[in-house]
Amino acid sequence: MPLKLPPFEASSRTHRWALSNRSKDTKQEIALRSALHRTGYRFRKHSVIVLPDRRVRPDIVFPRYRLAVFVDGCYWHGCPEHHGSPTSNSDYWRWKIAHNVERDELVNQSLTAHGWHVVRIWEHVPTAIAVSRLATTLSAIHESRPERVLLQTENRHNARAERQSNQL
Repeated sequence: MPLKLPPFEASSRTHRWALSNRSKDTKQEIALRSALHRTGYRFRKHSVIVLPDRRVRPDIVFPRYRLAVFVDGCYWHGCPEHHGSPTSNSDYWRWKIAHNVERDELVNQSLTAHGWHVVRIWEHVPTAIAVSRLATTLSAIHESRPERVLLQTENRHNARAERQSNQL
């Protein structure tokens, strides 16, 4: 589905401000990735997932578990707790944020329909809680996987450990 153009343009000052906001590698995203890595999780960042109907680039991807993680900014994605109504150019920003929310829902549906798990984390959620939530999700996905996949993973790890011990 092609993106709809906004009904009107933002001022050049607003446009420059919007462009200066990072779309990836935000402070919250970096903190979450660092905490996950310290905990022992390995993942890909900003890896493209190609689906039949769209291309998606989650903030964090666990390909083996088919888990896509998005760290959503409260302003840009309409957080129910922190999103306030914009005061200048409010019609445009209401449209823009509504469009983002709609796109997020379409992405969730598309990923889920193609066998992916989706986790969306608001930027205001403390990192420790986000890591705990992801650990619980990964554990649930791991436990629901067929035994054959688990055995393949164990065999791969055992073979790697054996190769490393032979090199010593």
